[in-house]
Amino acid sequence: MADDAAANAAQAEYWNTGAGETWAEMQDILDRQIQPLGAPALKALAVKAGERVLDIGCGCGQSSLQLAEAVGPEGQVVGVDISRPMLEVARSRAMGPVEFREADAQTADLGHGSFDAVFSRFGVMFFEDPAAAFANIRKHLKSGGRMAFICWRAPQESPLMTAPMIAAAPFLPPQEPMDPLAPGPFAFADPERLRGILQGAGFTGVAIEPFEAKVGSGDLEQSVAVAFRIGPLGRAIREHPDKREVVTDAVRAAIAPYVTPEGVRMPAAIWVVTATVE
Repeated sequence: MADDAAANAAQAEYWNTGAGETWAEMQDILDRQIQPLGAPALKALAVKAGERVLDIGCGCGQSSLQLAEAVGPEGQVVGVDISRPMLEVARSRAMGPVEFREADAQTADLGHGSFDAVFSRFGVMFFEDPAAAFANIRKHLKSGGRMAFICWRAPQESPLMTAPMIAAAPFLPPQEPMDPLAPGPFAFADPERLRGILQGAGFTGVAIEPFEAKVGSGDLEQSVAVAFRIGPLGRAIREHPDKREVVTDAVRAAIAPYVTPEGVRMPAAIWVVTATVE
């Protein structure tokens, strides 16, 4: 777990129980869904052969394997995550110059100035103390090192994340209002807040660029099944499993307009964030 057991304790529990187990179980489907969103950050990072790269929130390892292919046999990729179930999958897939560590990037000592680059695909929005986390991440970069990651924009811009929950909400008990600054998928929706955190942590050349894509996890029934396991609706159904049957038709109707000949494709809106270290 984390070097400091108190840091991110709630997130560690969440990602080592239902959520982490679900992501591990559905790895193939979810990799297919989010890979197109990670692509622009991989391109922006422009990893070179022989480099040493840190992948934060590596999950089941797909992005780490992509980075390992880029750095080649003379380089190294270290993927870190707090989710044991997902790391088990990542380690079973490991090939080439990649290793996976159970560690919390907010507090872990992964080697001062030992990485050329840092990457993350939806792995940096869950820190209890993002200012401390990014200051710690910066320490691991060499002088002239660079970082690229993706995070979600405002919830209403991503029907992929919100449409199922909106459809189900009338049938569920009232949900606690979301704290926009709390650890979670949309913690960095405000680009100016994010810019301030990164600059305060010592990063320079911060750029936050919008990116949109239509992504999906299969046909209509597969997409409904994923919605009941992942994201805001997935969490709500884990808390109220008796409501699953009553909301199914509403969720299916919300997703149906996004069916295409290639399967369901729903809009997703992210920030592609890049920064450097002097």
